Amino acid sequence: MDPTLTWLADGSPYSPLYGDVYSTRSGALAQARTVFLGGCGLPALWQGRARFHALETGFGLGLNFLGTWAAWHADKNRSACLHFSSIEAHPVSAAELLQATRALRPADAQEAALLPRLQELAQTLATAWVGLRLGLQHWEFDAGRVHLTLGVGEVLEQLPALPGPADAVYLDGFSPARNPGMWSAPVIEAVARQCRPGTRLASWCVAGEVRQRLQQAGFAVRKAPGLPPKRHRLEATYLGAVPIRPGNAGA
Repeated sequence: MDPTLTWLADGSPYSPLYGDVYSTRSGALAQARTVFLGGCGLPALWQGRARFHALETGFGLGLNFLGTWAAWHADKNRSACLHFSSIEAHPVSAAELLQATRALRPADAQEAALLPRLQELAQTLATAWVGLRLGLQHWEFDAGRVHLTLGVGEVLEQLPALPGPADAVYLDGFSPARNPGMWSAPVIEAVARQCRPGTRLASWCVAGEVRQRLQQAGFAVRKAPGLPPKRHRLEATYLGAVPIRPGNAGA
């Protein structure tokens, strides 16, 4: 069996299973902050709320979760509770989670200031990251104020079991060319069923077929300026289930 994770000569984490990098060492934090948190309107979206729920479609190295947790913890106006749900078919080890955060190279002063806290949170996560099994596992951190639910297994099996509804969705994963199943119409429809009207969604992927599937599932979609070298990123808002028109059922 191929390993889940190897490391390229430049220090970037690489998946032999999908033939793609998880992220570059210098781009992982920027992607979490700009593409996912920023694309979903965070931190403003969770401020003053009792509970905020973020849903992610690929946990990977945990950097989006850690970045969200760190941003939430640093925000004095944060929600009382943060719930983060995610799915991962091929979880990495606790040691690899820690290695991924140690390998990060901050792109600016803000990221440099954030990195020690993120690495501290990664150590907390790695300590709990034992005995993973198929199906749902749940952890509580930060005196019970931060909840992480992880579904280990195939996305279409795990998505319906996650708690909902989500207030924000991080549509993530290896590229559609490398992992087309993660971006398929059934997955997008399953994501939509975890949303409520007003749920925000963000992704680095702006492929035409992905945007079309999101629109067909009830999302209003737009392109936003991307994180270089990408020209664009995706932002979307869930409007509600699209009614089936007469004559289109089963089409």
